[in-house]
Amino acid sequence: MNWRIGVVGAGIAGLATAIGLQRRGHDVTVIEQRTDTSSGAGISIWPNALAALDHLGLGDAVRAAGGGITAGAARWHDGSWLRRPETERIVRALGEPLVVVQRSALRDVLTHALPVGAVEYGLAATAVTTAGDVAQLHFSDGSTRTFDAVVGADGTNSAVARHLNGPLSQRYVGYTAWRGVAAYALDPDLAGKTLGPGVETGHIPMGPDLTYWFATERAPEPRRAPEDELAYLRAKFARWADPLPGILAATDPSDVLRDDLYDRSPARCWARGPILLVGDAAHPMRPHLGQGGCQGLEDAAILAEFVGQEPDLPTAFTRFASFRRRRVASVVRESAWLGRAVNVRSDLLSAVISRSSAMVPEFALMRHMASIAARTAFVLPPGPSR
Repeated sequence: MNWRIGVVGAGIAGLATAIGLQRRGHDVTVIEQRTDTSSGAGISIWPNALAALDHLGLGDAVRAAGGGITAGAARWHDGSWLRRPETERIVRALGEPLVVVQRSALRDVLTHALPVGAVEYGLAATAVTTAGDVAQLHFSDGSTRTFDAVVGADGTNSAVARHLNGPLSQRYVGYTAWRGVAAYALDPDLAGKTLGPGVETGHIPMGPDLTYWFATERAPEPRRAPEDELAYLRAKFARWADPLPGILAATDPSDVLRDDLYDRSPARCWARGPILLVGDAAHPMRPHLGQGGCQGLEDAAILAEFVGQEPDLPTAFTRFASFRRRRVASVVRESAWLGRAVNVRSDLLSAVISRSSAMVPEFALMRHMASIAARTAFVLPPGPSR
């Protein structure tokens, strides 16, 4: 049966969900309130998400759009090594290289996989209601549209999530994050993280001439730097070991994004009748495992499978929610734990925790990472319930 499905949100999870449903033969419309199509920073696509993209028929296009990473090092801010892994360790442990791609390039791959006109920009969904077996989306321009189902992929402030769960409070977690892209050719041996007390930074090649970087810092409350954000970061990290000072020097101020980090109450209800949540709308997570977008891609591929198996959408949605909860819950918990550990209030304790990570045996670390991010960590659902 061909269903008319509205997807709220044209982020990674929303676009990928629309692709999976459209390829199952359904009529999908994506609604996105933003009109800004700026490039954004980079994103890490781990092998579990590449396996999901392969299932959607887009894995090779994403690999071609980014750069592959086969190892990942960790150093202290003075340049001393905390972990210097062997080359190809990611390939051996996770099944293939990690791919780092500019968000705009990933968005282009996903958007071009949808029919022209499938994504409507500049229209905000303000509410969702149900009328019998169908769902109605209400928009900022006063209009209403009826769909056989609505999928909320509208992020942590999701209107669809609030419809299913009521108010969902957010709490500032005590630290902030910056992301950017630099015109900098990074030595592959230095790809990975550089740590300091209460601070975590990362730098990863994104092709031969670009580097994706991020930094997090403990801060008592959301605020902006007294000068521009990039000037603040250049001053803060000026005495750190390379490559961070050089990367920041090669960054254009317009390519820097800042996000004060918040935890949101978990969505207790992911699915009810013809309404479903995916991605950050269902399971927001802190960035420390690099799995936010990756889990959204898993959601999209797995949801398409359930929709293909079941005779009706509410049953498919209920099975999807039940199947995904356990997998996602463990990733959310660990991401939050890592954030608390790195950004603990005491600089001394933060330093001890960060430096002690070097004591974890390499085989144990990679075995654990494989359970989260290997190709084999992406698991398709069993057959239909009927």
